[in-house]
Amino acid sequence: MPELAAPPDSPAASGTPSPPDMPELAAPPDSPPPPGLAAPPDLPPPPGLAAPPDLPPPPETPSRLGMPERPVPPDLPSPPDPPRRSRRRRIALGLAGLAALALLAGGGILAGYAGLRHRLDRPGPLNHTLAVVVPHGDTAEVGKALRAADVIGNAWLFRLAAWMTRHDGRLHAAELAFPANASLREVLAVLRSAKPVEHRLTIPEGLTAVQIAGLVQHAEAATGSVVPPPEGSVLPQTYSYEYGTPRGVLLARGEAAMAQALSAAWAGRAPDLPLASQQDALILASIVERETALPEERPHVAAVYLNRLRLGMRLDADPTVAYGASGGAGVLDHKLTRGDLEQDDPFNTYRRAGLPPTPIDSPGLASILAVLHPAASDDLYFVADGSGGHVFARTLEAQNRNVARARAR
Repeated sequence: MPELAAPPDSPAASGTPSPPDMPELAAPPDSPPPPGLAAPPDLPPPPGLAAPPDLPPPPETPSRLGMPERPVPPDLPSPPDPPRRSRRRRIALGLAGLAALALLAGGGILAGYAGLRHRLDRPGPLNHTLAVVVPHGDTAEVGKALRAADVIGNAWLFRLAAWMTRHDGRLHAAELAFPANASLREVLAVLRSAKPVEHRLTIPEGLTAVQIAGLVQHAEAATGSVVPPPEGSVLPQTYSYEYGTPRGVLLARGEAAMAQALSAAWAGRAPDLPLASQQDALILASIVERETALPEERPHVAAVYLNRLRLGMRLDADPTVAYGASGGAGVLDHKLTRGDLEQDDPFNTYRRAGLPPTPIDSPGLASILAVLHPAASDDLYFVADGSGGHVFARTLEAQNRNVARARAR
């Protein structure tokens, strides 16, 4: 069939040259439809349907209370933004606030410090002077011990006061004496600078080693235990010591004191004494110590025994017999008997010549000096006069008369 011609305004078929490109044109407003196309006419509504008439606005709906609802007010304009503070003003206000807080805090601290100072000087609860053993440890342990002893009333306040005054020195652990009504300030001063409580142990002259050991064993503030020292090795005197001192230390101090005193006395002894050593002087001094309690008699009694030693006579000293008969206790529960005097033991100077093997007690320094500096006398005898003293004689005949007089009283 013959080819159909292209419809108007249609592009040419393939192989047909295209018309030159044309610039696009904007469609004019309300352009009429292209030729050949008419606008559709207004169509009437379908049969049976009429256009709805214009309806009036609905009536106002009454509220729940029967009143018409209040109309919504129009939006109010927002308040204007406050003027912005400058950066410098804000910094100044911040610094002022910090300064005010610092003043308040400083005032509180000063008030607290003033209150603490007042409590530091307030009298404490202790109603009498009291020695308290302050333990080793921190302020909590110390405060607990002081509170238990009623030295302080508040352990926490004590710890605070100790911390605030810590630059005043360290607290010491010892047995310390706290005065009555001691304030916290006074309590802290005692803990930092007071000397420990001194205890005293007095060892009288003429005690045996067994008696001395018993005395030291009962020293209440000392610790540990002791055994009897060598006879005559402890110097009788008063010894000071602190709480917790070992008893062995106390005894060693007594022995050191005796050694020092005896050495010094021996160095200054009188010439021509019938004594070979310091130990001989100590043994004879222990006999003199037991023979008389009168200080003025000791050099005379010592002279009698030294004279007998020079002549090779037995000492015939009752205290040596009592020491042997008592087994070293030095005290008998009865007067010396004929049987005691006839007992053969190293300490019976009625049966053995010379000095006994050891001292029979610990003599005092006065008896030691009496032996090393005896009275100038030729007497060889003495007997008790019944009044605490003795009557001395150079001959046996005079001694027998003195004994007869003493028995006749």
